[in-house]
Amino acid sequence: MNYRIRKIEEHEQALLKDFLYEAIFIPEGVTPPDRSIIEHPDLQIYVRNFGAYDHDHALLAEVNGTVVGAVWVRIMNDYGHVDDQTPSLSISLYTEYRNRGIGTAMMQEMLRYLKEKGYKRISLSVQKANYAARWYQQLGFTVVKENSEDYVMLKEW
Repeated sequence: MNYRIRKIEEHEQALLKDFLYEAIFIPEGVTPPDRSIIEHPDLQIYVRNFGAYDHDHALLAEVNGTVVGAVWVRIMNDYGHVDDQTPSLSISLYTEYRNRGIGTAMMQEMLRYLKEKGYKRISLSVQKANYAARWYQQLGFTVVKENSEDYVMLKEW
């Protein structure tokens, strides 16, 4: 599948709301929440006023000119927060584009971009039951904190 990874443009930042919803892990057999869940303050910190801060960075994946995925970071006090110098990462793809290498390409490009910008590491939070937890470990993330349901993971370079 041909795809392109590129920086988000200012007029596209509203797309992050769609990808925030797509990033919500829904265990098999569980009814997905209503889309209005992304309006919850705990989730809004990932997208509200995105682009207004120096540490907001996002890349999009396109297939045939259609945006199908996003990876974005910002320094915020979210579930994956480790300190005020480490951006927290969010990534998602529309379901039909998963398991095709696009997510890995987005992640690799974001890591390259952040290194170029001078960041030393990146963090994220993932539910233990989410298959992506293993994928993050394959990409070099390590667990630095956990509770009964979630991991906080860190990748340093």
